Amino acid sequence: MTVRPFVMWPDRRLQTEADAVAEITDDIRVTWEDMVETMEAMPGVGLAAPQIGAMLRLAVVDASSERGRAVRMANPELIDAGPEMRSHEEASPNLPGVSAKLERPAKLVVRFLNPEGQVDRREFSGLWATSVQHQIDHLNGRMYFDNLSALKRKMLLKKAAKRR
Repeated sequence: MTVRPFVMWPDRRLQTEADAVAEITDDIRVTWEDMVETMEAMPGVGLAAPQIGAMLRLAVVDASSERGRAVRMANPELIDAGPEMRSHEEASPNLPGVSAKLERPAKLVVRFLNPEGQVDRREFSGLWATSVQHQIDHLNGRMYFDNLSALKRKMLLKKAAKRR
């Protein structure tokens, strides 16, 4: 397993939709393991493959307090979201030093391919749900700040530019 370097904003890969995974192979499993290792080194609660330059619809999420419970997902797709919202301060290692509070659904159901290559359907809530949605945004070529108003997004990016 390898800790991989992050692609830094404004790299075009962070603004590009990732490619679907056709099947779960040993190469995909190695990428997932590298992603878990990289996520733990941050430390963070989720990581999408485009964040490390791999343009595949792969994500890992581990919002457990004890760690070591990462869910590995290929082609995750949001299929249902509850009405209750949850507020959380979000950030990204691809644009360090800045963050923004976002509201996202507190519960959701996601369909994805699991490490065995089977279609899995799982409900996530709380921080798990926030992280899954954050990773799906990355897979769709969006950063968390793309969910902000134009003014707040501009201020955040200006602040990040000053920090560089």
